[in-house]
Amino acid sequence: MEPALRELWAESRDLLGLPSPSLDDTAAAAVPRVDLPPTPLAFLRDHVSPGRPLLVSAAATRHWPAASLWPTASYLTDALRSTPVSLHLTPDGRADALASHPHPRRSGPSRCFASAHVRRVDFPTAVRLIRGSDPAAGLVAYAQQQDDCLRGEYAAVAGDVDAHVPWASEALGCLPEAVNLWIGNAHSVTSFHKDHYDNIYVVLSGEKHFLLLPPTEHHRLYVRDYPAAHYVAAEQDTEGEHQLRLKLEMEEPERIVPWSSVDPCPPSPEEMAVQASSFPLYFDGPAPIRCTVRAGEMLYLPSMWFHHVSQSPGPNGLTIAVNYWYDMQFDIKYAYFNFLRSLEINGCSSGKAGALEGDLEEKKD
Repeated sequence: MEPALRELWAESRDLLGLPSPSLDDTAAAAVPRVDLPPTPLAFLRDHVSPGRPLLVSAAATRHWPAASLWPTASYLTDALRSTPVSLHLTPDGRADALASHPHPRRSGPSRCFASAHVRRVDFPTAVRLIRGSDPAAGLVAYAQQQDDCLRGEYAAVAGDVDAHVPWASEALGCLPEAVNLWIGNAHSVTSFHKDHYDNIYVVLSGEKHFLLLPPTEHHRLYVRDYPAAHYVAAEQDTEGEHQLRLKLEMEEPERIVPWSSVDPCPPSPEEMAVQASSFPLYFDGPAPIRCTVRAGEMLYLPSMWFHHVSQSPGPNGLTIAVNYWYDMQFDIKYAYFNFLRSLEINGCSSGKAGALEGDLEEKKD
């Protein structure tokens, strides 16, 4: 079975026009890039139908007021001065990711799926906490509410960007289901996952660094069932200073989340050795497709593509992005994907969750 899967990985990348270098190869597979937005027909034919990513230059957003206003030090803080927003807090910048189980048992799982603690604060406080995020201090803040928040919490500045991406909306035959705003710094990292959306991701300050795998490479991520947990806040005073401490608590009743087991960027050589030994299909397979999205640029990420995201802040100390989620078409390709992931190989099964139920847990960026 494994040789057949490896052939599938190579063949699918070849059909998409993407090379398959090894992880040790210095040549990285590149996402196709265009200087001008495509026509709806070209976008549908060359990218949506085959499921092929696309990077569009900053020409696509040059007319947006946000392109010049949001990277400044004070515009958003002034515009949203009295606006309460949802701020996601973790000790290490890894929300919606695997963490050590707080109460491991010999016969139980050693890891769990950890969600952030969400706190409502005014926007200037959110920006201050994001800029001051430090894993060494046990607190990293990220504005990543994923509920159409640009048109909700941040409606006061929603007019600074297009309400939708016209060439994408025409090609996809619908308007976006959600438009979200993301504000963080270099400490926030998003683990490998996939979404049931065609995603147009636009960076407006700083850079986003994507590692991408096509849906055909599902088995390489060792998706397994993990019990869900979330961070809770514990207020404490230390040497006269008020501090916020986070601790992990398991959800009750138990909730199971299928999630990727692979960390592609382990923090130490020792952890890299553990990862490579535990997940050989990832570390012995073709290198992920790398894509850096710079300020003003747009990335089209087809539905069901796995992506891992890190970021670098702009001169304002922030990474700011907007994304448009277009609901995917549940067609024959979705049926093929579900069949593919039902195949078991070297301990790479899809867990116990139902196909659609498990997928709907995965709406993160």
